[in-house]
Amino acid sequence: MQEAYLLGHPGVKNNILHGGQGPLPHFPKGTKLVFHFQTLLDNFERTVIGDSRKNKHPTEIFVGKMFKMEVWAVLLTSMRIGEVAEFWCDAIHTGLYPMVSKGIRLAAQGKDPLEGQKHTCGMGNLFHYHSTGFPELDELMRTPQPLIFIVELISVGDPFSYQRESWMMEKDEKLKVVPSLHLLGNALVKQGRFREAAEKYQEAVVLLRTVQSREMPGDEDYINLDRLIIPLVLNYCQCMLELEEYYEVIEHTTELLDKHKDCVKAYYKRAKAYAAVWSKREARRDFQMVANLDITLSRLVQTELNLLSERMKEKYWEDKERCTMGSKNCFAGTTGKLKKKSHGESATQCSLSHIHPSVCF
Repeated sequence: MQEAYLLGHPGVKNNILHGGQGPLPHFPKGTKLVFHFQTLLDNFERTVIGDSRKNKHPTEIFVGKMFKMEVWAVLLTSMRIGEVAEFWCDAIHTGLYPMVSKGIRLAAQGKDPLEGQKHTCGMGNLFHYHSTGFPELDELMRTPQPLIFIVELISVGDPFSYQRESWMMEKDEKLKVVPSLHLLGNALVKQGRFREAAEKYQEAVVLLRTVQSREMPGDEDYINLDRLIIPLVLNYCQCMLELEEYYEVIEHTTELLDKHKDCVKAYYKRAKAYAAVWSKREARRDFQMVANLDITLSRLVQTELNLLSERMKEKYWEDKERCTMGSKNCFAGTTGKLKKKSHGESATQCSLSHIHPSVCF
């Protein structure tokens, strides 16, 4: 089929490669568009520099949601479901493609698609960075040029047929959702559903950090958001302790303590995690910090230190016994997990109710 300029959109030519199904859909604001795309350079070789089929999932955008590549919404809303079309777009429409492509690639790797961006508009981020981390995208940043997009429209979703994703929410919407997620997490903890509870706490933290990323560090709003984040992170870490995912606890409490060096609960949870992976020195250090920061917990800390010493002795004799029996792994198994809690240990845990009653805050 012969190429034609897309009506009303200078600098865009389209060529339908495969016809779609039914009439042209209606595209009100908020409509979810699911599609696959290939990006090609406008050269003799038609070099492919982007292909969504290499990712686990198709690409999604929402009509009217300030997507950086506005031309994609124009292209997709000219298509029928199942249609495959090739679009040539002039450089005036493709200047932000490197940043969009970088975000899609990071998301496909399970990373934050906004990783490393400053709080500026799209073009501000474009000029701020010397490199996207992808040579072909860096070249497009240096020399904007026309691009070819081969697009397949997979589905068109009704604006009210799906749960709004966090990035679609306005600031006030996100802040209203957080308390509900917090309470839901607490309720799941009481039912012993720690994995699901952790997901709710994590979702709430992501929402708050998204809002916080738009504030200036040190400003009152930024600090207030930090205060909301702390108990959610601690609750998440408590769930991870219950699930015996100790290194996850160590990672997140360490991140928290980098910013809040007097957080007693973070030191305590990290100490428990270190003890669980037989890191005696680190566990003792953190338990001691708990006592230093809150003298009323000195007796509890001493109990924990005594318990840690007893366990380390038990492990020493167990390892020594294995050595005498000819084990090849003599004294090597020092990264195992703790045994299940004994009756005496449960009593110690109960004495922590004033630190984290029912785990939650």
